[in-house]
Amino acid sequence: MIAVRQYVNRINLGLRGINPGERVLSVDALRGFDMFWIIGGQKIFRSLDEVFHSPTTQWISRQMDHAEWFGFTFYDLIMPLFLYLVGISMVFSFNKRLSKDPSRMMLWKHILTRVLWLWVLGMVVQGKLLTYDFAAIKLYSNTLQAIAAGYLIAAIIILYFPMIRQLIATMGLLVIYWAVFALVPVPGIGVGGFTPDGNIAIYMDKLVLGSFQDGTTYSWLLSSLNFGVTTMLGVFTGYLLQSKINGMEKLVALLVSGVALTVLGITWQIWHPLIKHLWTGSFVLFSGGLCFLLLAAFYYLIEIRRYRKWCSMFIVVGSNAIFAYVSSHIFDFRLIAKVFVGGLEQYVGAWYPFTLALGGFLVLYLILKLMHDTKVFVRL
Repeated sequence: MIAVRQYVNRINLGLRGINPGERVLSVDALRGFDMFWIIGGQKIFRSLDEVFHSPTTQWISRQMDHAEWFGFTFYDLIMPLFLYLVGISMVFSFNKRLSKDPSRMMLWKHILTRVLWLWVLGMVVQGKLLTYDFAAIKLYSNTLQAIAAGYLIAAIIILYFPMIRQLIATMGLLVIYWAVFALVPVPGIGVGGFTPDGNIAIYMDKLVLGSFQDGTTYSWLLSSLNFGVTTMLGVFTGYLLQSKINGMEKLVALLVSGVALTVLGITWQIWHPLIKHLWTGSFVLFSGGLCFLLLAAFYYLIEIRRYRKWCSMFIVVGSNAIFAYVSSHIFDFRLIAKVFVGGLEQYVGAWYPFTLALGGFLVLYLILKLMHDTKVFVRL
């Protein structure tokens, strides 16, 4: 604990006198990497199995889908990475806003406006808001709403607790989530259940949301506590990146944190299973560790070795992440691509799904590239 306090004090000292508007290119690139899989990468790589039907492509295809219940796949990392990157951005954004206007009231206006927009967009994307059918609408069912919840919880912790207490509060959220599972019984089942229909998180969603519950095995209300934890992992990373300690120290801190969290997650799952659908504590730690390690790789290549040309596509995609996410869910860009590549189906055969998926991604990418080049950025 003493070592942690000493390290936090170094970070605190390093944060004094920083440039609040300074950007870290590796974070921008990682955001684009994350969005790539959401807006087209998943479909592109899954379609490879329709061509080769090999053990390798079958494994890749499985990794491009979420784990059915227990366990972890590559695609399970995409949503926690999104929340983690939001946490990093909060540090940069809050510092920049407070440097211009130290009023917390104005910052809270921005925070609540952003939460509202994310919530509404989440209902548009997956909450059936555009059906205009009150009976069909789902109140809490989407990644954007999970981000809104994590963002709001993290904002409270950031604005009202010093850094050591932020760490304590973050661990406290994990403990509260675990305690609810360990101590609160599900009627007719008891405590400690982790089956899809027999766990306290789903029970709470159905009890509170009623007909507005999304009907899936994903939990949201209780899981919001751990959405806050994932976001806070990003916040702590943001503190590290904005500090004045040197690049190699930052890299080592990212690596050590990543390995430690991953090991803790693997260990904790023995008693507290790793389930993305429930966003369990072991899932938070394991996925959070992978987020740290992935950022470490990007940080090493981009900030330390200065290899930057390879990530230009990711920078473009990440510069309008929310726009890319929402538009890719509302519109099927493969339909536009089909206008240009539909006639190739007779020639490419089994490669056609790959061609169509790639074409759909390129259509959206060209829109994002035009927005980036003309400096049109959609911000909430």
